[in-house]
Formats: sequence, structure tokens, C-alpha cells
Amino acid sequence: MTDSGVNRPAPAAQGARLAELTTLRLGGPARAVVRCPDTRSLVDEITALDGRAERTLLIGGGSNLVISDDGFDGTAILIQSSRIEFGSGRESGRVHVTADAGVDWDTLVATTIGEGFGGLECLSGIPGAAGATPVQNVGAYGVEVADLLRSVQVLDRRAAKLRWVAPTELGLGYRTSSLKHRDDHVVVAVSFWLNDDRVSQPLRYRELSAALGVEAGERADAGDVREQVLALRRGKGMVLDPDDHDTWSAGSFFTNPILASGAVDILEQIHHRVGRDITVPTYPADDGVKLSAGWLIERAGYARGYPGPSSPVRLSTKHTLALTNRGDATTDELLDLARDVQTGVKEAFGVTLHPEPVLVNCSI
Repeated sequence: MTDSGVNRPAPAAQGARLAELTTLRLGGPARAVVRCPDTRSLVDEITALDGRAERTLLIGGGSNLVISDDGFDGTAILIQSSRIEFGSGRESGRVHVTADAGVDWDTLVATTIGEGFGGLECLSGIPGAAGATPVQNVGAYGVEVADLLRSVQVLDRRAAKLRWVAPTELGLGYRTSSLKHRDDHVVVAVSFWLNDDRVSQPLRYRELSAALGVEAGERADAGDVREQVLALRRGKGMVLDPDDHDTWSAGSFFTNPILASGAVDILEQIHHRVGRDITVPTYPADDGVKLSAGWLIERAGYARGYPGPSSPVRLSTKHTLALTNRGDATTDELLDLARDVQTGVKEAFGVTLHPEPVLVNCSI
């Protein structure tokens, strides 16, 4: 599986500290780090390491990783492939964009809008690489990757072959897919359907449509929507900024919990705690109802900036869903804070919060 016309992986850096490759800026060393500049070198490197039974950790943007202070006993593969191509389907006539897994996600969104297309604008400002988006079924402001995903190219590591997979094969759900928590299939490219004439997706998120002066369910210019999404995200510390420690995070640390239909006892416990006159925010979900993790955290007594300015790890000062490194934290300290919040919400409301990031060689 070699090709003399492509770039080769950069030589492995021995004992490289993984904190430098994550948005949390946490994590110990790997035995080696290899940088792959294109899909062929990525496939070749994974296949070679698999042939030697070497443990591997794939890193794109590093925005959804919590790596232990002990690091990773194996080789970390940094995905740096960068191809972006536009096309149109022969049957549907719809325009689509295909991007390598290593493409910076927000760069992809900006590029599609710059070329005169819409669809991905509500997902602006999300850190990380394009290849991770279908794994998590990334979503924001009323739009999910599943809404526009055309296909995903994966490396089947057992067969050492590439193949394209349709969205129907991926088990896409709220912040999950059949690709999550498995490593036998690696995403190497993604393809998305786009809207013509810079037209956005229907605006379903009330805060966003109100800010744009557009009725819920209507569409708007994708560029205008992108700018407003970025403004909203900046206000919540959710656009990466090296000078703002509220962005030294893995994004939303906990997923919004989904209660099964008829979970009256949980809702009763919440009302008992907060009072009958308080409206509990709920949202429709498959086979149940979705609660707001941020709302539960705050109502359980965890304010923004908890536990205080002297702590090396804190909840963001802008919203309570992000756990942040204030500059000199350790992963163990971050996990202690996560356990504190998780336990407090469980004791207050009977709801267990589950972490959204991938935990490498650690747990809560």
C-alpha cells in the first residue's frame, strides 16, 4: 500500500508530550508521535503499525481528547491530511464537498461558504478535525452532522482496505455513531451535501434565529448565520483563543442526558429540588426527553468558575459545561473536578452525566 508519489510520514518524535496536541493542553508523553500529511501516508502508517501490533492513538484536532498524565504507551498518529474538493451528484444534482480527515473543521465550513454554498454554517467555530465529526455526530445550534452527511471513507484495519460508507450504516444518534469507542475503522475522509446560493439550513435554535431577526424554521444567508454563530460561541468561550483559558477545554464535557419516556420519578425529583414554579428545560429526543446538562449542573450548586480563582481547573467562567485548564493543571485534577460535578448532579437529581470526550488511559 505504498506510492512513491505521495508524502511520507514525518519521522517519529520520541517521547513527545501529548499535551501540546490537545485543546485542553493536558496529557503525558507517547512512546512516539508520527505526523501523516495525506491519506496515503496515514493508511500506510496505520497498516505498518498494525502489522507490528503497536498500540496507536489517532489525533486530529485534539479537541475531544482527555489524555492521562501518564500519557499513552504506544505511537500517536497525528492526522494532517488537508484536501478539500467540491463536486455534484449525477442523479441528485446537489453540490457536495469532500474533505480529508485532517482538515480543520472550521476551515472547511468557511471554505464552503466562501465558495458560495450553505449547510454547515451552524457548525461554525467547532474546534477539531473534519474526520472526527461523524464519529461524534457533532451538532450545534439545531444542526447535526447527520443532517448533511453524504458518506464517510473509512480504513477497515482488519482487511487493510479503504471503503466508502453511507450514513445509514453508521448508527448516527445524539453525539454518537457506530464509529465511536472502536478503533477497527478509521475515518480518512468525509463528504457533505451543501445548499446552493449560500442558503443556510432551517434555523431551529431560538437564540440564533432571534439574534438574526429571522423566524424559527426559516433560512438565511449562510455567511450571516456563520458570523452570528461565531459571536454566540465566543461569548461562551467556545472559540479557541490561546489567551483565554476558558477555551482551554474539550468543549462541552458532559452530554445532555436523555431520560426514557415516562421517567416521571426523575422529573419529580428535579421539581422537588428546584421548586414547582421553575420550568425545567426539556427537549424532544428519540424514545424519551433530553435535559440540559448545563442547567442541571448550575441548579446542583456548581456556578461558573467553580471551585474558584485559585484552582488550576475550573468550570468555565462563561458556561458550566466546559471544564477548563487554567494554565498549570494536571489531568488528574481535571478528572477530580469532573467526578465532583457528576456526583453532585447525581445526588441532587438522580441523573448521571456522561462525559463526551474520549478518555485515553483514564476514567471518571
